[in-house]
Amino acid sequence: MPELLPRARASSESIFSQMSRLALQHGAVNLGQGFPSDAPPAFLLDAARGALGRWDQYAPPAGLPILRDAIGTDLGVDGADVVVTSGATEALNVLALSLYGPGDEVLMLEPVFDVYLPQARLSGARPVTVPMRLDDVSGWTLDMDALQAAVTPQTRAILLNSPFNPTGTVFTPAECAELVALARAHDLWIISDEVYDELYFGDKPTSFRTLAPERTFTVGSAGKRLEATGWRVGWIACPPGLAPMLAAIRQNGSFCAPTPFQVAVAAALPLARESGFYEGLRAGYGQRMSLLASGLRQLGATVFVPSGTYFLTARHPHWTADTLVRQAGVAVIPGAAFYAQHAAPDGLLRLAFCKSQPEIERALDSLSRYAVQTPA
Repeated sequence: MPELLPRARASSESIFSQMSRLALQHGAVNLGQGFPSDAPPAFLLDAARGALGRWDQYAPPAGLPILRDAIGTDLGVDGADVVVTSGATEALNVLALSLYGPGDEVLMLEPVFDVYLPQARLSGARPVTVPMRLDDVSGWTLDMDALQAAVTPQTRAILLNSPFNPTGTVFTPAECAELVALARAHDLWIISDEVYDELYFGDKPTSFRTLAPERTFTVGSAGKRLEATGWRVGWIACPPGLAPMLAAIRQNGSFCAPTPFQVAVAAALPLARESGFYEGLRAGYGQRMSLLASGLRQLGATVFVPSGTYFLTARHPHWTADTLVRQAGVAVIPGAAFYAQHAAPDGLLRLAFCKSQPEIERALDSLSRYAVQTPA
């Protein structure tokens, strides 16, 4: 019998699916996988109900024009330069297939979101990670000197994530300018994963496309913005003139994102902006983040407060993700899951606060009881 290729046989269940499965198995509160507990906003659900039965057939591979235009208006770009994808994961994969291949290198920061590495390898390229610095006082910081030193003649692109999952970092305008200068000096593409662009807790993040529109591909997600991660509607805002080529690549994959959901998102994006939905989302998540951070500190954890996303990272000298889900009844993601080429900081965990306040309170109560049962 023929055998599967090594890349297929090497694939395994992701840590996110694994922890969600263990959470169900042990009746644990799931602060691991980043899906919200809240329902999507009513205006999005109403728009979807109106689209079903009317918009049920294939959409163009580049996306419905009404959605491309709505995204373009929201981002301040031409809708003709937008490609709609089946979620941000597909957007990132389309870019990996389009921008680099065998013999190329792709720079990315570590801790690194899990799909970045295999997507680069499946394209034939070599991912090169540069670790963020972590200090108990100053938290996560960018090591610009190390990033510059990692560039080689084979470097083709730099993949950035701001707000940054899992660290919660939002790069400052000065850091963004330095990163753009690096890309221009070495003629690199910039892939800017901005799925959390509306989830920030301070100044609005700088988008790399505003600094280097000629070389930046911006990845976005309706699922993250509108609390509907299962709808699988994402996008790529491309440098002028390149969208048709990316659309041609993606037509050989999923072909198109779900048509009725595209219609719903097209209607919802301006309503979310006009109604103050994003401001309410940030306020609600900010409260939950503060609740979780305060509770973790009381239990002896060092907490690195995020500037964006709906995740926070923390270190605890006596906790591991495996024992927490099995014995404490709380599922989290081990920091080591985000490291492949460098050692993860000891005791690092990632926790999601996109859950309801009662769930976060129940998780903290479970962790408190666990701490009493297992004193240091």
